Amino acid sequence: MHSEPTYLTARMAAPTIEAQFARHRANSAPQDSRLAAPPEAHLVEAVIDVGFWASLRREEGHPPRISLALLSPEQTRQPLVFGQRRRLTPYNLLKLAPAVEQPGIHLGVWHDADGLYVWGTATVVPPLCFVLEVVEPGLLVVKHRRVGGFGKYVNVAVLRGDQLQLVDEGHEGWGDSPALQAFLPGRSLSLPTAVTGHTDHVLLELATAMRAHGRGGLVLVVPPGSNRWLASVVQPLTYPVAPAFKSISTRRRLGQSARRRQDALRRSIGVVGGFTAVDGATVITQDYQLLAFGAKVARAQGGTPVDTMLLTEPVVGSEAVQLHPAQNGGTRHLAAAQFVHDQHDSLALVASQDGFFTVFAWSEELQQVHAHRIDVLLL
Repeated sequence: MHSEPTYLTARMAAPTIEAQFARHRANSAPQDSRLAAPPEAHLVEAVIDVGFWASLRREEGHPPRISLALLSPEQTRQPLVFGQRRRLTPYNLLKLAPAVEQPGIHLGVWHDADGLYVWGTATVVPPLCFVLEVVEPGLLVVKHRRVGGFGKYVNVAVLRGDQLQLVDEGHEGWGDSPALQAFLPGRSLSLPTAVTGHTDHVLLELATAMRAHGRGGLVLVVPPGSNRWLASVVQPLTYPVAPAFKSISTRRRLGQSARRRQDALRRSIGVVGGFTAVDGATVITQDYQLLAFGAKVARAQGGTPVDTMLLTEPVVGSEAVQLHPAQNGGTRHLAAAQFVHDQHDSLALVASQDGFFTVFAWSEELQQVHAHRIDVLLL
């Protein structure tokens, strides 16, 4: 028997989320049998509703951190199947949560004539499978696995209590920005991808690693083979890396199986991500070679101070804002804006301790620094 959902935001979000998944499916190879079918709106609403009310409860003082995947046991490899199904209720999710808190484990949810039920766990889900992650009390993220396999799951919507943020995939108004080209779902990075032939999500993975350690960080992405960036950091460098650490670029070239290459690449990205926790800026090239960490950004000699920038966010309905960099955050944000203001061919990535994440790039069209907040893509 179906229970009537009572979380109003779920009802508001469900039709749009259904349409987003259908659009993703239509834009993928039609003959790809691996892809999950788009979820129906009433199922989306019901799963979100139960996940929300479960997130507000506690088990032995701990709020649940769980991931729900809408699929049958036949749609995954080596599922763990319970001897008895459990109805999808906040109580049952709360009781199961301690067993599935590790990353990569999803509670499998499916439906029959009596409603939605939890049948077990899955560690592998098909591309475009509807996944709901309960991040913290009142904070839910709807996402799916990328069609290409490697990389963080694609976020479709973020629900924070009564607030709904739908990821704007097009954001066509700012199409010249390298930040948008790099980080919007479905887009390829504007950085080199010819070596591997697949969509490049290294910077998005690095952003996720930066955000995960919770200490905040600043990464400067500079052109390979150029020393111009040295004019915008204090000399001598506190922690230069000599020779440059090339593990990420090397892993991307290896002819290993897809799974082995992806695992090795994640480990290499994690190594670089760890150094971003050190005070100062981590410097990498656009082909992902680590040059230095702990660097201090300074205005280039003869340069002008940055006094304004454009701030955008890939959220449906958001508007671009002109502001001074100091109004956007602390010293890291100001340093990132000044660096990009001096070094137009570079990017800067800033992770705040409070979880916000901003990409800074120079816009040739606007002739100013463009800051793009991408927290909704990283949750």
